[in-house]
Amino acid sequence: MKKIGILFGQETTFPPAFVERVNSKKDDGINAEFVKIDKVVQGEPIGYDVIIDRISQDVPFYRGFLKNAALTGTAVMNNPFWWSADEKFFNNALAVTIGVAVPKTVLLPSNQHPPDTNEKSFRNLSYPMNWEAIFNYVGFPAYFKPFAGGGWKNVYKLNTPDEFFKAYNETGQLVMMLQEEIIFTEYFRCYCLDRQDVHIMQYDPKQPHHLRYVRNPKQFERKFLDKIRDTVLKINNYLGYDFNTVELAVRDGVPYAIDFCNPAPDADVNSVGQENFEWIVESAANMAVRRAKSHRKNQNNLTWGKFIKSFANNEPL
Repeated sequence: MKKIGILFGQETTFPPAFVERVNSKKDDGINAEFVKIDKVVQGEPIGYDVIIDRISQDVPFYRGFLKNAALTGTAVMNNPFWWSADEKFFNNALAVTIGVAVPKTVLLPSNQHPPDTNEKSFRNLSYPMNWEAIFNYVGFPAYFKPFAGGGWKNVYKLNTPDEFFKAYNETGQLVMMLQEEIIFTEYFRCYCLDRQDVHIMQYDPKQPHHLRYVRNPKQFERKFLDKIRDTVLKINNYLGYDFNTVELAVRDGVPYAIDFCNPAPDADVNSVGQENFEWIVESAANMAVRRAKSHRKNQNNLTWGKFIKSFANNEPL
């Protein structure tokens, strides 16, 4: 029996629908359930061939549990080692390297010292920063947001240097990045599963959360949609995520990757809508079943992206 588990937190619609969908397929020898944890012993298998992770970004205990599970052969989706290492500023830097358009972005140190540090801990850092050069590069309006955060927490839209410094003084110990605003004509949020299945959703980030997924989308030429799909696939193949969303803002016909580090993206029917929900449930179930069938005991069943593989093989990106 191949066992698929889903690890989740406050979600109420996607996890039960996923489990029901996998089991409704009645693939011989494959069963899905909510993950059950009663002990975590170093180096011991936990009984799942595949786990879909929807919560370890918020619960460090789960991240440790999943790394141990991966070590003993579980196909954890997404790869907990890569997820721990990844963050949004690196994603932007990688996108530049592989030829994907992104907004001009700079990384900034935290406004306040982290715990157990003092001014000597920052002797390699110029003070003040070269704010004039930074502002000239990024320009205004700009967005100011955590370099590793999500969920639109601590995100500011800024129009002037004075607004920047006011916001900067409110960010405490968060490491932030300042990013050019892309004035877009179209905006998309795209699910990408298993680095092969893409679902393009028209999206309006200016609307309240429950209205952002456009219910009556416009029609676009196939060539344009293929360009969107190719960008999404390129990003996820380099990052190696099994389950992710990519947000793209279109300016002058060019899709700019705005946010593409969302390894536990919104999949709630009440926000994404029934049609999008049906796609993500079915595609996630198919992905998990495929991975269960290809799972091999006593080996590494994780997904690693082209970025990591290029380093391992001493190849150019």
